[in-house]
Amino acid sequence: MTDHAEQALSIEVQIDEPYREALSEAWLGGLVEAVLRAEGRTRGGVTLVITGDEEIRALNRDFLGNDAPTDVLSFPAEGSAEPFIVPEEEAADYLGDVIISFPTAARQAAEQGHAIEDELALLVVHGCLHLLGYDHADEESERQMWARQETILAAWRAG
Repeated sequence: MTDHAEQALSIEVQIDEPYREALSEAWLGGLVEAVLRAEGRTRGGVTLVITGDEEIRALNRDFLGNDAPTDVLSFPAEGSAEPFIVPEEEAADYLGDVIISFPTAARQAAEQGHAIEDELALLVVHGCLHLLGYDHADEESERQMWARQETILAAWRAG
């Protein structure tokens, strides 16, 4: 868990057992923090969960009515009754939850011929941008979200 109380950002990373050896909580948490800072956020909490296809399929079915696995789901705290993961932080600063399916991310990375880390970085940024109000429901909002994603990923890679 990455907790930067002095900066009022709280990022919790939960990795399901089968994927813990392949991933770094610090790397994932740092990426979430980079997205929040790129968007000018100095306060707020995010929980990032890396899980499997069955778990994300159940969430997709129960919350969105789609009975299939997907790569990433975002559950913004604002505008919903309760976040999926109840944070320890005060609810007023809680931005929400991002859930990523490691197996789906791995398949997509293989299909597109790039590293799993690149796919996970894209999904983390994408999910966090949804928590911050970005969407891709129409052509213009999609263009804006994709451009912001690419800018944040380029800055992250440049390091």
